[in-house]
Amino acid sequence: MRILRQTFTTWLLLCCAAVTAWAADTPPAKEGDWIAKDFRFHTGEVLPEVRLHYTTLGSPSNPAVLVLHGTSGSGTGMLSPAFGDELFGPGQPLDASKYFVILPDALGHGKSSKPSDGLRTKFPLYNYDDMVQGQFRLLTEGLGVKHLRLVIGNSMGGMQTWIWGAQHPEFMDALVPMASQPTEMSSRNWMMRRIVIDSIRNDPAWNNGNYTTQPQAVRAANAYFGIVSNGGSLAYQKMAPTRAAADKLLDARLAAPFTADANDFLYQWDSSRDYNAAPQLERIRAPLLAINSADDERNPPELGIMERELKRLKNAKFLLIPASEDTRGHGTTANAKFWKTQMKQWLDAAPAQ
Repeated sequence: MRILRQTFTTWLLLCCAAVTAWAADTPPAKEGDWIAKDFRFHTGEVLPEVRLHYTTLGSPSNPAVLVLHGTSGSGTGMLSPAFGDELFGPGQPLDASKYFVILPDALGHGKSSKPSDGLRTKFPLYNYDDMVQGQFRLLTEGLGVKHLRLVIGNSMGGMQTWIWGAQHPEFMDALVPMASQPTEMSSRNWMMRRIVIDSIRNDPAWNNGNYTTQPQAVRAANAYFGIVSNGGSLAYQKMAPTRAAADKLLDARLAAPFTADANDFLYQWDSSRDYNAAPQLERIRAPLLAINSADDERNPPELGIMERELKRLKNAKFLLIPASEDTRGHGTTANAKFWKTQMKQWLDAAPAQ
C-alpha cells in the first residue's frame, strides 16, 4: 500500500445538484426504470415489485462503469459540474464516448422505490446489502451487463463499493471507494447519524410515520448533520471567521429549500446501521484505490483505520487529499478535480479481465 499525496491550488464549490446544461459534445444522459420482481430484503420480507431508476451515458457496447451516489442523493446528482463535468466529458478520465456510464438511484433514493411511494413505515427497513443487491440485479437482469471496468462510489456509494468488491469479486476490473472506510459503522460517524434519526422519530409531528405535514425536525436535522459532518474546518473558518458571519451562514442553510420526505430521509440515514465490510475484505480481488480527504469529519485519517485495513488486500493504494481552505471535509471527494488525474493514471494501469 502507498499513500499518495496531492497539492491543491484551485477552489471549486461543492455542488450536489444535477446539471441543467450538459456539454454539447458529450453523449446525452438517458433515464429509465427497471422493475425487480419478487425483491427479497435481508429481513426476509419480499416486495412483488421494486422500481429501480437509473441514468446512463454512452453506448452499452463500451466498457461499463458503475457510479454510486451518497446518502439522500441520486444518480443524476453525480452529473454535477464538480463531479460529472470533470469525469464524463470529452478527454476526461471516464469519457462517456468511450465508456458506458451507469448511475443508478439506490433503493430508497431518487426515483427508485421508497417509503413515500405509499407504504411509509411498512416499507422494509433496507440496508446497504439490499441496495447492492438491487444494483446488481439492475445491471445483470435489467441492462444485461456482464462485467464492469470500474465501480466508483462516494460516501454511501463508497461504502457500497467495498461491498461490491467483496460480494462480486470477479465482476469488475477495478474499485474506487471514496469518502468511506471498510469498517463497522461506529464512533462519531454513527452517533451523528443517530441524532438525525432520533430527532425525526422523537418529533411528535412524525406520528410513527403517519404524518399529514412534514415534521419540522427534518429540516433542522439536515442542517445540523451537514454542518458538523461535512464542509471542512479550515473552509468553515474561512467562510465564517466571526459570529455574525457564522449566523448568516447558518440562517442561509436553515432557509434553503428542503423538500425531502421525513420517512425517506430517516430510512436513508438508518440504512447504514449495520454496515461493516471488514469481515469479507479478503474476498476482494480487483485492484483498489481508496480516496479520502485528510479533513473528512466522518472518516478521520488519524485513526489509522485505512492503513491497517488495506494491508489485508493484495493490490490496494490510498490517496489521501491534504486538508486546506479549498477542501470541503467529507465533501472533498465530490469535487473530482482533486483526484481525477491520479485516478486516471491508476485506472489506465489496472488490467482488464
